[in-house]
Amino acid sequence: MMQSTYVIIMAGGIGTRFWPFSRVSNPKQFHDVLGVGESMLQTTVKRFEEICPPENIFIVTNADYRGLVKQQISFLRDDQILCEPIGRNTAPAIAYATYKIKQLNYKANIVVAPADHVILNQVAFVNTIKYALDEAAKSDILITLGITPSRPDTNYGYIQYLEDGNELKKVKTFTEKPNLEIAKVFLESGDFVWNAGIFIWNVQSIMRAFHEFLPEITEIFDEGIPVFNTPEENAFINRAYSHCRNISIDYGIMEKASNVYMLPSNFGWSDLGTWNSLYAIGDKDSQGNVIDGEVMLYDTTNCIVKTPQERLVVVDGLHDFIIAEYDNVLMICPKKDEQRVKDFLADAKNKKGQNFI
Repeated sequence: MMQSTYVIIMAGGIGTRFWPFSRVSNPKQFHDVLGVGESMLQTTVKRFEEICPPENIFIVTNADYRGLVKQQISFLRDDQILCEPIGRNTAPAIAYATYKIKQLNYKANIVVAPADHVILNQVAFVNTIKYALDEAAKSDILITLGITPSRPDTNYGYIQYLEDGNELKKVKTFTEKPNLEIAKVFLESGDFVWNAGIFIWNVQSIMRAFHEFLPEITEIFDEGIPVFNTPEENAFINRAYSHCRNISIDYGIMEKASNVYMLPSNFGWSDLGTWNSLYAIGDKDSQGNVIDGEVMLYDTTNCIVKTPQERLVVVDGLHDFIIAEYDNVLMICPKKDEQRVKDFLADAKNKKGQNFI
């Protein structure tokens, strides 16, 4: 099974909700966000050591980040780094990698995972993935992992499932990030889970789904079949992507297919998409503060402080704030207003220039 398992890691996002730490030239997946001595991408790749051989890992990223990927994951061959000329969301990214993998192994079983998720329980994660791979190898099904929600979070997508006593649950509906009232209803109903954005399937099943639900994408990539895994591949991709729709795999396939199943999972997951998600999993001091930096705090509670180690930061009288500094930007913002980070980023781009984004 291991030799027939392939992993697609999506590492092309900019992580705008994590600004100013995540920047266009150096997004969060290339940072040591958790202070563990390695980047999120490096941690993600290491996570799959027991799942597949290193030569079966493919990383899809923006062409601008090729050097960062190569620098951080030195064992990768050039053809394991799939460079998108422009971002077109997850469906084209997954299609690109799937076409390459199918040519290498038409019996491949595939895991798709983002590069910027936190998994705290590695043993439980490996066991979950291996179970899902076994199931996907046997049946024409598309599996997504679901996380039992601990709060009515509006930053996650939700999956409603049918309870039939089986370990794999038939998916009933997908809902993109709901408002708070709807999230509370989902939580109370007990038949909704968070969508972890981690998928498992065999190559034939996902290919059938692409041809059925996203024929405009397969029409584009079918033309490249003669050049995948050849020196001509890159030139073809640069042309092809300009014709691809900007669409997610969730909206394009998972919400439409009838053979989608959810595997309930419990391995200490966070997508680490926002400052509050980093605060939620961070180690707190006696005053509820999460600190990463050289910091002196006075009358300060429930804050997250992430600042350069070479700079002493003194904070007095702040409660429930984000204090984040990276490179040439310092941001101080109430935690309850973290949704405005995207607005701050847009204003910085429009009013202050590219140097600050």
